[in-house]
Amino acid sequence: MTTQIIEAKQGVITDEVYQVARIEKCDVEYIRSKVAQGRIVILKNNKRTDSIPIAVGEGLKVKINANIGTSNEKSTIDQELDKVRIIEQAGADVLMDLSTGNYVDETRQAILSSTKLPVGTVPMYQAGKEALDEFKSIAKLSKDKLFSDIEKQCSDGVDFITVHCGVTKFVIEQLERQKRLTGIVSRGGAMLACWIKTTGKENPLYEYYDELLDLVKPYDVTLSLGDGLRPGCTADAGDRAQVAETIVLGELVKRAREVGVQTMVEGPGHVAINKIPSMIQTIKELTDYAPLYVLGPLACDCAPGYDHITSAIGGALAAYHGADFLCYVTPAEHIGLPNSAQVKEGIITAKIAAHCADLARGNADAIKKNYEISKARVELDWKKQIENALDKTAFDGVNLAKEGKPCTMCGSYCSMKLFKKHFNE
Repeated sequence: MTTQIIEAKQGVITDEVYQVARIEKCDVEYIRSKVAQGRIVILKNNKRTDSIPIAVGEGLKVKINANIGTSNEKSTIDQELDKVRIIEQAGADVLMDLSTGNYVDETRQAILSSTKLPVGTVPMYQAGKEALDEFKSIAKLSKDKLFSDIEKQCSDGVDFITVHCGVTKFVIEQLERQKRLTGIVSRGGAMLACWIKTTGKENPLYEYYDELLDLVKPYDVTLSLGDGLRPGCTADAGDRAQVAETIVLGELVKRAREVGVQTMVEGPGHVAINKIPSMIQTIKELTDYAPLYVLGPLACDCAPGYDHITSAIGGALAAYHGADFLCYVTPAEHIGLPNSAQVKEGIITAKIAAHCADLARGNADAIKKNYEISKARVELDWKKQIENALDKTAFDGVNLAKEGKPCTMCGSYCSMKLFKKHFNE
């Protein structure tokens, strides 16, 4: 099987390029050329024949990912499948299964069977969990076991995988020399760093990167090059270890493009808003403008229960300055596993951030949606207001006024009604 980037470089416009061009309402040649450059990726495993291809990257609408998955403390497959339904209803573009509970394989397969959205995973979670469960030591994880889990997940149909290839011996040395307040907050990054520290060996995802590319290429699985050393607090943002890892990721992006494997890069977690513009631009330049996938960024550290809001503040700014893909953050961040209601709240909040960025970036669809809902408010057209709302369910249970009538806030003192009467009639 071939890959989207190989076909694009040969001038071929694939069915998936046609599909995403329709979704994005843009020219197919634009999509093809950017895929060829590696600045747009199309998330779709060759084995998933009926899934919806989603494009992420330069010049496109900002996309939203929602994380779900079991833990060894909580949740069941059925509960996670309920979250899949919420994700589809709330309008996320993509989801990731981050399961570390029992029945990891069965959970992933059930999720893949239940949705047409692209699905991502972090294979290191399964490999690390099973090594710790069986041997009580991450050092016992073998390269063969890790690569076997990667191939198994690709074969199941996963569309993209996070791989922490940039957590190298050199990068870990930088981390140890400089010290950090929060150390490593990435679960996969921490597993690999501890493996490197304990064994004294190089990260197998980096040492055997060519083999990794050969493994994922037949499936056209996109590599999401994970930010294992992303800052876990604003005090650590932009430090030497983070930048060192990003430089490695830039090298790996180039090597993947050369052999026809799609890649995107994952970006920072906690970043104060004054640092976000320069950080996003630096990551983009170091990785040759690969699609950038960011967690948040969370703009402050002291809002547990409201981190979906701190994330939206940072996410809107990051996307305006070039981030392409926002990972949602729920109100349960830093507290525990989110329930279905928190999943929905995280998605809607991320959608608001993405829409704000799309609007500022001049996206025609975003501008039209804003115009239409404003026009509907002037006309007291409640049906069109619901139609153009980012969350249509916000109107559920509200005692709405009848069409053409003011809302219950202002009633007969409605400003728009008064203005129309005295200025337009």
